[in-house]
Amino acid sequence: MLSKHRGEFFLILGAFFFALSGITITVVLKHLPAFRLAEFRSVTAVLILGTLVALTRPEIIKMVRAEIPRLGIYGVVGFALVNFGYLLGIQRGVPIALVLIIEFTASIWIALWIKFVRKSFVAREMWVAIAFSILGLVLVAKAWDGFAFDLIGIGGAVMSAFALAAYFLMSEKIGKKREPIALLIFGMGFASIFWLVVLPPWTFPFEVFTEEMDLSGVAEGFLVPGWILMALIAIFGTVIPYLCVLTGMRSLSASTSSVIGMLEPVLAGAFAWFWFGQSWDAIQLIGAATVLFGIYLADRAKSVVRE
Repeated sequence: MLSKHRGEFFLILGAFFFALSGITITVVLKHLPAFRLAEFRSVTAVLILGTLVALTRPEIIKMVRAEIPRLGIYGVVGFALVNFGYLLGIQRGVPIALVLIIEFTASIWIALWIKFVRKSFVAREMWVAIAFSILGLVLVAKAWDGFAFDLIGIGGAVMSAFALAAYFLMSEKIGKKREPIALLIFGMGFASIFWLVVLPPWTFPFEVFTEEMDLSGVAEGFLVPGWILMALIAIFGTVIPYLCVLTGMRSLSASTSSVIGMLEPVLAGAFAWFWFGQSWDAIQLIGAATVLFGIYLADRAKSVVRE
């Protein structure tokens, strides 16, 4: 049973860890600028995995000169720009719920790319699945509440959506020849170069590692050193979930994977409800059920999606 649904299992596990890490990230962002956290995640992922692979299986990260441009685009677009656009939207005051909804329209762009650029077949069930999933996210996020329009912020969110679509499409293609851990090293490696150029490492606020941070929520008043939370984000909020997603994508299409990825905001909302006491109303519960139904339809459609 597990082998039959191996792809779904790893994608759901990845969404679980991404969503769970949202609690830690929320705490850390009170002490560290968002772009700096994105830089930290990329660099630490490369250091952790690069060291591990260099000592055990260095042959899997060998590459020829001709591969550098493609892998460079993959890292900068699929990893750095996804985060850059997402964080830019939030920084400009666009509600995080609206930014997430725009970002996850990536599923639409993936399906359109497959149909009109690749000239491949996309099942009707997949279009229905995407529609249900996005509708569900709108309801979960209650996107009409606290709506704020900022041209640059919305532009950043749209850029994030296109970059996320590219991430899924390129991961699907490159992942056929590369192992997930190698793919993540290349992606985060080139993303790190991007961040280190934009935000030089000598200007990084290293004092964040020694600051005492309040866990808030159900653990209000409990202080933890910054380096512990940063380590948790690096390992359980970056390395593990990205490896899970890239592993899951090896047996699923980009379109199916992107729809299953919409489970992340739903789980993040559930964790926020538990930790921060952010209760859900009937509309949001209906939205969560709608997203799950959309994911179910997308998984069923995989058997008839010929990409």
